[in-house]
Amino acid sequence: MSEVKRRVRCAVYTRKSTEEGLDMEFNSLDAQREAGEAYILSQRHEGWTLVPDYYDDGGFSGGSMERPALKRLMRDVEAGAIDVIVVYKVDRLSRSLMDFAKLVEVFDRHNVSFVSVTQQFNTTTSMGRLTLNILLSFAQFEREVIGERIRDKLAASKRKGMWMGGTPPLGYDVVARKLVINEAEAKQIRHIFERFITLRSATLLTNELKTSGIRTKSYVTQTGNQKTGRFFSKNQIYRTLHNRLYLGEMPHKDKSYPGQHEAIIGIDLWNDAHAVMQVSPRTRGRNTTTKTPALLKGIVRCGGCASAMSPTHCLKKGKQYRYYKPSRVLTGGCETCPVGSIPAGELEEVVVNQLRQVFVHPEMIVRTWAAANAQDSSVTEQEVKKALNDIAPVWNELFPAEQSRIVNLLIENVTVDAEGVDIKMRANGLESLARDVSSYQRRLESA
Repeated sequence: MSEVKRRVRCAVYTRKSTEEGLDMEFNSLDAQREAGEAYILSQRHEGWTLVPDYYDDGGFSGGSMERPALKRLMRDVEAGAIDVIVVYKVDRLSRSLMDFAKLVEVFDRHNVSFVSVTQQFNTTTSMGRLTLNILLSFAQFEREVIGERIRDKLAASKRKGMWMGGTPPLGYDVVARKLVINEAEAKQIRHIFERFITLRSATLLTNELKTSGIRTKSYVTQTGNQKTGRFFSKNQIYRTLHNRLYLGEMPHKDKSYPGQHEAIIGIDLWNDAHAVMQVSPRTRGRNTTTKTPALLKGIVRCGGCASAMSPTHCLKKGKQYRYYKPSRVLTGGCETCPVGSIPAGELEEVVVNQLRQVFVHPEMIVRTWAAANAQDSSVTEQEVKKALNDIAPVWNELFPAEQSRIVNLLIENVTVDAEGVDIKMRANGLESLARDVSSYQRRLESA
């Protein structure tokens, strides 16, 4: 019983650079196709069969891939409708070695072989594949040479201080392939450097820029697409602070050259910012925390988006303003939050006023004395009353750490929503405070 050969679907591709002679009854395309069909017929014993479609490009150069029949051929290859492509000569498919290499990559992905009738070039055989590898090696060499030339030209242009394209940096616009200062954005760049020097923290600066609405560069691409800027991340803050473009220089790899554009910041501002960065982020973080107290940190939540509200601040006209803002809003995850940012001073004052009322409320005094008396029978109700009454008027004189300790002792959480502020007291908060009430009294009396 004879072995059944697999059906191999073959397509003949023909091309002629000019339209001259195409109107003849038997033209060059016909001759190429006849040779291809004859070759396929000679391989009939291998199961080769001709597909009925014609792939003829008359009047198209081999140096371009913009050929209608070639595009249709490649679509059929990708659709899995062809197994072998037959041409009269290799240059009928492409005169560009790089384009030819790209075509072969597509053929390989779809297990399609390639045959040249007059050059004994056949990738269905081991010798044909060896020849193909040699050709592709030359194509790779050509690509690498072109790449080296491009890199050399790029380096030479940057040594001259020229802008060589890419995403335009915040602070500049690209006009006639040159960087031109965008004054509104330039102020934002100076603000970033100045505030980093003041805050000494990329984390705090990131939150402040979000509150202020400062984003990365918005621009229109060469293809006309609008790219909208995003909120700064810590990495983008540091990349901005390290970008020597803002000194009027053109960086390239580990070197920098005088640029053909104007500087946005001076060397003194640059050096001050980099002096801050010489201190470890952990050390800067500890110092920043002590300078920026947040009385309700860790206990205030947003009733709108159900996320914790983090302390943040911004600078307006040289003055710092503190806020509590939902963490989901800070990260851009809740743009429709009904609460948004709440002035820290106002929210803290509401909470502190509530505590002052707790301190002087008769029922609270009795409960606190009862809890304190259970711990120490020598504590009298008058002592407890005096201690609690004295805490309220001198609250502002207490150290921030002491204020924060009392708040966390008495309050479980604070929820802020569109209706107002809800304060939930700790069930055992007064008992905990009662244990320290005598020491508070002694401390206040000695003050």
